[in-house]
Amino acid sequence: MKIVVIGGTGLIGSKTVERLRGKGHDVLAASPNSGVDTISGKGVAEALSGAEVVLDLANSPSFEDKAVLEFFQTSGRNLLKAGAVAGVKHHIALSIVGMERLQGSGYMRAKMAQEELIKGSGIPYTIVHSTQFHEFMAGIAQANTVGQTAHLSPAYLQPIASNDVADVMAEVALAAPVNGTIEIGGPEKIRLTDIVTRLFKATNDPRQVMADPHARYFGVELDDTSLVTGANARLGKIRFDDWLRQQPPQKKSA
Repeated sequence: MKIVVIGGTGLIGSKTVERLRGKGHDVLAASPNSGVDTISGKGVAEALSGAEVVLDLANSPSFEDKAVLEFFQTSGRNLLKAGAVAGVKHHIALSIVGMERLQGSGYMRAKMAQEELIKGSGIPYTIVHSTQFHEFMAGIAQANTVGQTAHLSPAYLQPIASNDVADVMAEVALAAPVNGTIEIGGPEKIRLTDIVTRLFKATNDPRQVMADPHARYFGVELDDTSLVTGANARLGKIRFDDWLRQQPPQKKSA
């Protein structure tokens, strides 16, 4: 069957496309570079023509409150409108575990708006709430670094490898819509300060980690329940330390 992956050249999108093509499906990896722009609407109707399943894995290029809200609302409306015309049977979106608990964040409010559009569209859907990816820990540390110190919340998170996320996204694409939300997360809960400390040690990064309960994450403070899954989540297999060992070796700091 024809499956369209919006954001099909990104971290999760490219891995999901590979898995679905490996199962023999006709998969379009859609992105602005391939002529499919969900903001202007250019190429969207043509891309979705004949598609049974759409996976929305796109992300906003800006995390500024107004820009990110406009991105997810505009992109969502254009995709869902074209999907309705094309007769799409399953609309899937990747979202964030804890999104509804973190509405003080403009990014999380934008994801909420995206989900509300999907739920009200009339198209059968599945929303996948994922915990943060292993691959993004370095970016989180960098965003919270002042000088040689990363100021981070000691709250728990439950990081998941992108390969595990892509496995689930491919499975969901081939399953019936749940018309609801499923949660996915990593196999272990780790404090954010601990995981960044491990990352710095493995990559010979000279920065220090300072635990700060008031440190912000996408603009909001965290507690130990903010970023972890509930009881019925699907859990990945790849632990953070195992993922770290698979990364290219880093040069020693001078």
